[in-house]
Amino acid sequence: MKIRGRIQLRKSAKNKLLDNLISMYGDTVVQKVASYKFEHADAGDTSVILIDGKVLLFAVDDIYFPTVRGVIELAIEKNTVVVDSGAVRFVVNGADVMSPGIVHADENILQGDPVIVKEEKYGKPLAIGKALIPGKDMISDSGKAVKSLHHVGDEIWNIEM
Repeated sequence: MKIRGRIQLRKSAKNKLLDNLISMYGDTVVQKVASYKFEHADAGDTSVILIDGKVLLFAVDDIYFPTVRGVIELAIEKNTVVVDSGAVRFVVNGADVMSPGIVHADENILQGDPVIVKEEKYGKPLAIGKALIPGKDMISDSGKAVKSLHHVGDEIWNIEM
């Protein structure tokens, strides 16, 4: 997938996006990138935000989520769900996250929140999703907990500049 139509965000749009990021991930994440150039672009059907020339955010239903590369670059540690080694192969192939595979989930996650899915052994981010249930209810014996929106190796991961 190639990027088309890069347009620098106006200061007001950038500030609004930064405020949204602060509310979701805290001040420390935003301080790292606040002075960088923000650009909006389209990559296929996906709307993305480039920060300092790197694809670090993508939009789903007008809500911006960090990409897996964005999580790594920005060192985001909030709203994480950790899966066991048995779930890793499914998650990296785009499967939704099922409750039995979850070993830890942030208690502060609310239904509909952006979620970062990490693997248990090394803590590496594997996918970005949307919480289907609150974090306190994610560890259980059955059911779907996270809708997968983006994962390592998918089209967003492989966007060409």
